[in-house]
Amino acid sequence: MSMKDSYRIAVLDLGTNTFNLLLAKVTASAYYIYYNEKFPVKIGQDGIEQGVIANEAQQRALKALMHYKEVIRREGVSKVYGYATSAFRNARNGQTFKDYLEKKTGLSIQIIPGEMEARFIYEGVKIALDIGKEPCLIMDIGGGSVEFIIGNNKKIFFLKSYEIGAQRLLDLFHKTDPIEKEARGQMKEYLEKKLVELDDAVKKYKPRILIGSSGTFDTLSEIYCLRTGNEIDLEATEFPLDIDQYFEIHEEIISKNKYDRLKIPGMLNMRADMIVVASCLAKHVLDRYNFAGIRVSSHSLKEGMLGDIQNELFFSKSFIASRS
Repeated sequence: MSMKDSYRIAVLDLGTNTFNLLLAKVTASAYYIYYNEKFPVKIGQDGIEQGVIANEAQQRALKALMHYKEVIRREGVSKVYGYATSAFRNARNGQTFKDYLEKKTGLSIQIIPGEMEARFIYEGVKIALDIGKEPCLIMDIGGGSVEFIIGNNKKIFFLKSYEIGAQRLLDLFHKTDPIEKEARGQMKEYLEKKLVELDDAVKKYKPRILIGSSGTFDTLSEIYCLRTGNEIDLEATEFPLDIDQYFEIHEEIISKNKYDRLKIPGMLNMRADMIVVASCLAKHVLDRYNFAGIRVSSHSLKEGMLGDIQNELFFSKSFIASRS
């Protein structure tokens, strides 16, 4: 590979709920993100529990990628990296649909395993904030999967991807709106059974702080800021969220239907459906492990991918390339 001083690259993060496009200029010492867009494709909708990507979801995905292709062309980007996650890895037609998208758009897409997704999330969070010397639990709630990583600023002690994402929980438990107390209880029992291995890891490494990365936690932080008068710095890589205020926000979220949830200052339309079960999951973790506080990282999967691509371009040390 011929070495250049800098590259203009695109990163496509094709999640179960959201397709993200990030454009950046990358050098050996730094990178500058100059374009960031997300599209609520919801490819898990109407199919994720049946193990398929439904036809309407496929149409939304193609539409989003055709738009992103035009942005990439317009910006003159030289290298494109596409990564697909939970819905693609688990759907019976995931590989076929991935191949179809590549053929229609000309964009290269790689389906990555859950453990690699968790590793990228850790790397993204580590770029965003100083995790510190003490182990913390990092939690990323996607539409299809949820990644948990216990680590400090030097290394990972535990990581695992669980197929218990918000779209799956919504389909299983959010049958009425507002969600019923009985359904929340059933979800709690379900999560206790699914997260036994995480229980053991938390007991072993004793993290005291929960770090939520992007998505749901971004929205929770914005709601918190607007109700408390905290300044919202959109350029920040760490956002504020008080744990006691979070519990109050959670009770408000689960007590309202979608129409009323959308009236909550800071609530996004693209989050209003899944945030109920996502917040129930976050509360389950906070209650079960008795954390002392929450931190919110604006960086997650795609920023971790970007750091990995930087290593590949300039130092030939790509995490994903070494495992392809």
